Amino acid sequence: MTTTLEQLRAGQLAGTRRLKLACGLSEFPREIFDLADTLEILDLSGNALSALPDDLPRLSKLRVIFASDNPFTELPEVLGQCSQLSMVGFKANRIREVSGKSLPPLLRWLILTDNEIEALPPEIGACTQLQKLMLAGNRLRTLPEELAACSRLELLRLAANQLSGLPAWLLRLPRLSWLAYAGNPFSEALETAALTDTPIADIRWNDLKLEAQLGEGASGVIYRAALVARHDDASRPVAVKLFKGAVTSDGLPDCEMAACIRTGDHPNLIPVVGKVKDHPAGAHGLVMELIDPQFTNLAGPPSLESCTRDVYGTGTRFGLASALRIAYGVASAACHLHRQGVMHGDLYAHNILHGGQGRALLGDFGAASFYATDDRDRGVALQRLEVRAYGCLLEELIDRSDSLDVAADANIAAKLVALKEKCLSEDIGSRPLFDEIASVLRQLTGASDRDAAAWAAI
Repeated sequence: MTTTLEQLRAGQLAGTRRLKLACGLSEFPREIFDLADTLEILDLSGNALSALPDDLPRLSKLRVIFASDNPFTELPEVLGQCSQLSMVGFKANRIREVSGKSLPPLLRWLILTDNEIEALPPEIGACTQLQKLMLAGNRLRTLPEELAACSRLELLRLAANQLSGLPAWLLRLPRLSWLAYAGNPFSEALETAALTDTPIADIRWNDLKLEAQLGEGASGVIYRAALVARHDDASRPVAVKLFKGAVTSDGLPDCEMAACIRTGDHPNLIPVVGKVKDHPAGAHGLVMELIDPQFTNLAGPPSLESCTRDVYGTGTRFGLASALRIAYGVASAACHLHRQGVMHGDLYAHNILHGGQGRALLGDFGAASFYATDDRDRGVALQRLEVRAYGCLLEELIDRSDSLDVAADANIAAKLVALKEKCLSEDIGSRPLFDEIASVLRQLTGASDRDAAAWAAI
């Protein structure tokens, strides 16, 4: 909750652990230091700040700092002196320079999306705790080789930069699971081809009647709509996503649209009906099948504490058969994507819609990236990277699955755990590909269904 400067100055916030101030600040309020004994999370986003005080380390318990939407031109070096700081977010500033001195020793999560950064310092290799690095929408031409030392790195966003390729060492990082690189020069041709060469219907804006807003994300707004067929004025319900056009933490909306179009039909993907044509403001949009409202997100996105792992509702449990069907459906969808040369890039439970009884739809292609299907070595490397993300999902499903106390279920559960361990292996070459994963799960799902039927008959 945003607090006011007056509350801070009046001493009404004594003992607080979390402080958010968005009130046009041009200078760091010295009164914040009155909270030094307790303050852990400081959010100064949406102000007019361009510097932080030299004595910021007096906030000895500070773990998280956000300063997005400010006019900083460099990442403040004083951050590197904050001994407990693990999350730093300076999105949508004007940052050009990132000094090695600005990187705190316990850094786990660094957000520098939508700035003007041309290079990262080699000292980033000393950030041995780094798990998430978000750099979309900058001017990076290369990555420092020292980043290869960040063996804990799991999520990396490189979309919408000036990279001429991905370094070989990047795909050998043992825990890298979520990667986005669309919108760089080396992938532009594939993205253009997906938009221009993939058959898809054009749907005129005047044939759509927007109704209620269903949701809004970083890349666009989704509406319920009616699609009118001109020949008989009949209509059918659809969903329309209108893209905002600005860079997001994952990448560019145009690249997301290209991925949605390229993927084609699959029972575990949301069907795309067509793309919007002749929008009066020139907005890009997709028309999709309207999903049954019974479908809800399988989980929530990661929290500040969980960093890279999704947050599930309290008491979330799955029957073993349901967990197997979710796992198989997502693996089958991922297999289909990679056959099209598309890496999802954000394979997470919070991007999966679940309709009960194991019905699952994989969505949100904001972090999707393309690769040439005839480049087998690159395709296999990217697929094994994404398999680790899938392994995280499988682990979460297993941890929340109820298994019957019967030998057959115990045997299936053991095989599921063994598959999960292979997917999570830091020996990247030993990870299975998605077609093998789907094959194993298809067999386990069939066995589970047969056993459930047998027990029901007793």
